[in-house]
Amino acid sequence: MTDTSLRLATWNIHMAVGSDGQRDLSRIIKVIRQLRADVIGLQEVDNQIDNDQDDLHRLATQTGQQIIAGPTMKRSRGDYGNALLTSLPVNNVERYDLSFKNREPRGLLIVELEWQHSPLHVAVTHLGLRPRERRDQVRRLCTHLTAKERTPLVLMGDFNEWFIWGRPLRRLKQHFGPIHSPATFPSRWPLLQLDHILTEPQKCLVKKDVYRHTSVRYASDHLPLVAEIR
Repeated sequence: MTDTSLRLATWNIHMAVGSDGQRDLSRIIKVIRQLRADVIGLQEVDNQIDNDQDDLHRLATQTGQQIIAGPTMKRSRGDYGNALLTSLPVNNVERYDLSFKNREPRGLLIVELEWQHSPLHVAVTHLGLRPRERRDQVRRLCTHLTAKERTPLVLMGDFNEWFIWGRPLRRLKQHFGPIHSPATFPSRWPLLQLDHILTEPQKCLVKKDVYRHTSVRYASDHLPLVAEIR
């Protein structure tokens, strides 16, 4: 981070299960350190509790950043869902349910951060797998985002939308302008543009790219998407 720019990232960490089928949170933490991002949105965070220490605690202490949880499911061994890691001061946190009937619970995490003595709103989400589900979730997501003044705003996450002209992306374009993101899935041979970082106003976004270090391909089934805003 410089005085005028901020580095952000979004990453579906696939419950810390890598392409080798092994669950290893240390690989996730290693990549997060390499990203050198001041704000990181995470999806599929499987917050398992082991020996009185959970994954969220490990992510925070071993990256040196504050973590804000956005759980969508409660499990006997811990919770599961979205999260935000940041080195910026946190002013406010909002959590909204985007679940669609009879489908996996989904949510929206909105965090107001302090950047350059002004508020920066960052929203993290992970949309559903079926088109009808995503259409409903994007409609509600936009309602929450526009319910009050949130400029500048960053929306990041795994949108699970591979149809460029699908209705969910068309609706998001009305708020964020053209959506152009590189492919992030699957991590070994990325073909699908599932992960996005969008900004309002759009001119805040300086650049956006995929983090392709060799180690990341084995840590999760998605590659991290990194962006810089000014």
